[in-house]
Amino acid sequence: MAKKEKAQAQQAAVPAGYVPTLQKVYKDEIVPKLVKEFGYTTVMQCPKLVKITINQGVGDATGDKKLVEVAQSELTTITGQKAVITSSRKDISNFKLRKGMPIGVKVTLRATKMYEFLERLIRVSLPRIRDFNGIASKMDGKGNYTLGIKEQIVFPEIDIDKITKILGLEITFVTTAKTDQEAYALLREFGLPFKKKNN
Repeated sequence: MAKKEKAQAQQAAVPAGYVPTLQKVYKDEIVPKLVKEFGYTTVMQCPKLVKITINQGVGDATGDKKLVEVAQSELTTITGQKAVITSSRKDISNFKLRKGMPIGVKVTLRATKMYEFLERLIRVSLPRIRDFNGIASKMDGKGNYTLGIKEQIVFPEIDIDKITKILGLEITFVTTAKTDQEAYALLREFGLPFKKKNN
């Protein structure tokens, strides 16, 4: 019941009839392009972006638990959705790590929030990276792609004067693509700035 209520609360926050820009772009522009590129016989074969997960590891949390709370607050601000704290699954004495100890934060975005985050990432955050010349195009072999960001301060939602520690994060794009080529084409059409492939 709690999950259902949570989903209803999230839907209530979105104005009736509102469709994110990139969702419209996907339906009106990306689908026809991919159908033509890969010769699909129906639009249902076209790969979709299912969810975006953002993970942030906080290695120093073993010595300072407040760091995890700060990271949770920052990631919530960046994504517009409450970040959850992730815990270690086993004891690792070399790292002073005990099972159940908080070591990071995570957010999973779907539907409206996913499209809105993707648009901000492409149009605002990535261009703020110093000496930016595109992102690597290596997929995971299962139609998904993970992008590493070295500093959370590339997101304009973060006040650089208030941060206590520079933290990196990993953004994973989960798609229904059957091949890396299809996943690459889907994310390329969404506007992810991949480095040009050498022919």
